[in-house]
Amino acid sequence: MRGIHSDRYSAYKKLARVLDHFILAFCWAHQRRDFLELANAHPELADWALAWVEQIAQLYHLNGRRLEVRSDPVQWAERDRALRQAITQMASQRESELANPALKMPASKVLRSMRKHWSGLTVFVDRPEVAMDNNAAERAQRTPVVARKNFYGSGSLWSGALAATMFSLLLTLRLWGINPRTWLTAYLEACAANGNLPPTDLSAFLPWAMATDRLAQMRGIPVDQSRPIDSS
Repeated sequence: MRGIHSDRYSAYKKLARVLDHFILAFCWAHQRRDFLELANAHPELADWALAWVEQIAQLYHLNGRRLEVRSDPVQWAERDRALRQAITQMASQRESELANPALKMPASKVLRSMRKHWSGLTVFVDRPEVAMDNNAAERAQRTPVVARKNFYGSGSLWSGALAATMFSLLLTLRLWGINPRTWLTAYLEACAANGNLPPTDLSAFLPWAMATDRLAQMRGIPVDQSRPIDSS
């Protein structure tokens, strides 16, 4: 079974229907945004909407406390139970409010959307390795998106593939704390020395495979022989 952390875009839902071995984990940041937008668009419902925002914040808090003690089974069980109780209470409140004929239509629409996406919103409960939102992925995509707006995309398939490869490469270097200019200079010099072909042995350029002193050099950090470098 594989998972996709996503917003509620219909294409992801179709993918999950076509490929039944995929699980969709929906983003709580998008669910939270629904309530904030409701509060802005309908001031008379602002207090109601912001109360739901507070409940979502409580879920983040409870899940964060749970993740702090993953290595302690006793504390994990206690904090996991508190999170599950909050999830159950939120679902019960949602159904209770939806059953209220006095509930305004804009509020009902947000709660019905939450109900529709509930299984995806709660994936993180049973799968703690799954984040509650996809903010990290969206932040990682911000640079390519801004660049696209600047250079109006790629004019051909090969240039699009090259752009995707370079974005992946540069973000990998960023994750490892490597100076992209230092890495690219070393790699291109190695290509030139190899007759304008990629080096046969790439271990010197893979962050997870290169020696610790070379990794420190790529990061621009002076090597201290007395202290090992954590390359995890």
